[in-house]
Amino acid sequence: MSTVDPTGLVWRKSSYSGDGNNDNFGLAAVSASVMEGWWDAPWYRVRCERFEAAFLPGAGEDLDAVDNVDVFVHLPDGSRWSGTVFTLAQVEALMAKWAESGEALGGRYFSVSDGLIVRDAGVMDMAHVIGGLIEDGEFPQIFRRLDDE
Repeated sequence: MSTVDPTGLVWRKSSYSGDGNNDNFGLAAVSASVMEGWWDAPWYRVRCERFEAAFLPGAGEDLDAVDNVDVFVHLPDGSRWSGTVFTLAQVEALMAKWAESGEALGGRYFSVSDGLIVRDAGVMDMAHVIGGLIEDGEFPQIFRRLDDE
C-alpha cells in the first residue's frame, strides 16, 4: 500500500516493530511503535509518529549491518537535523586503521561534531535510538540543527 504526503513523497509500507530487546536502552515506548521503512534511492527512509529519518547507506549495503551512516532527521515541528551514526565497533576499527596510517594523532582520538555512537548495527536499530533520544529530550544535544543555516 502506498500513500502520497503533502511533500509529494510516496510512502511504501514496510512495518518494523521492535523486538522488545531495546528496553535496557530506555526505549520501551519507541520499540513498541511501528516504524515504516522504504527505499527512496539513494536514501533509506524511516518514519514513525515522532520523526522521519533519511539514512544514506552505501550502495548495496545490508541495512541490518550498517555501522557508519549519515542521517537527516525531520521532526513534526518542521525542524531538520543532521548527524552521523557509528557503532562502537566501527569507531574502534577506524581508530585501529588510523593508528597504522597516522591520522588522528595515530588513532589516539575520534571526533565528530554531530556524531552518535551506538552499540548495535542496523538502520532500524539506529532509528530506535534516535526515537529514544527524541523521547528523552537528548536529541538536540547530539544532532545538528539545519534550519538556522
